[in-house]
Amino acid sequence: MKLIKLFIVLILVSSCGTKNQDVVAQKNDYDKYLVSNEVVTSSKYFDLWNSKIRPDSIQLTSFGVVGGEYNRYFQQTGNIEFLKKAEQSLKKAVDIANIGKPGYYRALARNYISQHRFREALKLADSAAVIGGDKSETQSLYFDVHMELGNYQQAEKYLDSIKNMSDFGYMIRLAKWNDYKGDLDTTINFMEMARAKAESAKNKELMLWSYTNLGDYYGHAGRIEDSYNQYLKALEIDSDNAYAKKGIAWIVFSNDKNAVEAIRILDSVTKTYNAPDYFLLKAEIADYMGDDLIRTKNLDQYFTRVKNEMYGDMYNAYNLGLYINETKQFDKALVLAQTEVDNRPTPESYSWLGYSYLKNGEINKAVEIMNTYVYYKTFEPALLYHAAKVYKANGEEEKVAALKGELIGALYELGPNVEKQVHDL
Repeated sequence: MKLIKLFIVLILVSSCGTKNQDVVAQKNDYDKYLVSNEVVTSSKYFDLWNSKIRPDSIQLTSFGVVGGEYNRYFQQTGNIEFLKKAEQSLKKAVDIANIGKPGYYRALARNYISQHRFREALKLADSAAVIGGDKSETQSLYFDVHMELGNYQQAEKYLDSIKNMSDFGYMIRLAKWNDYKGDLDTTINFMEMARAKAESAKNKELMLWSYTNLGDYYGHAGRIEDSYNQYLKALEIDSDNAYAKKGIAWIVFSNDKNAVEAIRILDSVTKTYNAPDYFLLKAEIADYMGDDLIRTKNLDQYFTRVKNEMYGDMYNAYNLGLYINETKQFDKALVLAQTEVDNRPTPESYSWLGYSYLKNGEINKAVEIMNTYVYYKTFEPALLYHAAKVYKANGEEEKVAALKGELIGALYELGPNVEKQVHDL
């Protein structure tokens, strides 16, 4: 009887989920931002401080400033070399600092988070905590690292320790915590509060951060037009912001079903922004278009970039998807998924591990992993899709039906390429 009820619910949800969405994006809103401006990765300010660094230098301020500028260049270009140069500068600063050392430890830890070197980042947070300094900043860092490592009880403890409803940093972390718990309405509420604070302070960096993150959250909530408007507001502040353009491209692709236009937007981005995942997204869209030439070209661009050893483990999750869905190298996927679990034992990592076991024919291990580490442990649609595939292979139709209902409601996030697979569950 319960299965019959679930089936009826799925029919109703399916009929809603397949209805065409209204077109949201308009070229005349964003075309002016698609001019590819060459990114300037130097300045008189940078050159001044960089010139003070010599092989035997003890110019502490120089290393801190230069490290910060390299990080900014990485954000603007997606070029991994800048992130590694920032690491080198900050490591030197840590080595020679006597005053302000905890701040350099924290800065280096955040660099390692960007590189997905989470366990090393945790050690640096420990080093900062031992010395002392700004306790709130270190506790905020602990929250960030433990969330990345899947240590959610510890993360909650550090979140409680920095409670301050007038602090932007606390509000965005509270939003992230509620997103992890699956409470999207509360997540958006806190992010909107953070946005208001950033706007009140006229802090463009925090406003930009708020707009792009709210763009994501509104998209998760199905508020596509609100999402679109946040990305446009981000571009008003920073006309070269690659992430905001990527967000608009996703709306054009997933909601508006205009794949050609989505590729055009992303092509304008990748002329100057070199993060590998942007090329992978273009390949995904080309696959939907049935254009194998564009798809292959962009896959080649992706693989060429991720071969660079500087990336380390940053693109493991993307590579897992390719090993499983593209190259069918299921044995390599299993090894890489285990590496991800060792690096960061989160529901995402375990989801890939369980899915890899499924593809390798080890269904019992796959089910055990999904039951223990994924099911009811995450609300991320892509991870729930992996779980649904495992449960379907194991004949657990009731779980599949429940997950299918969730997934049909998240087709915008999953993208058009996955729609048929979801309906076929």
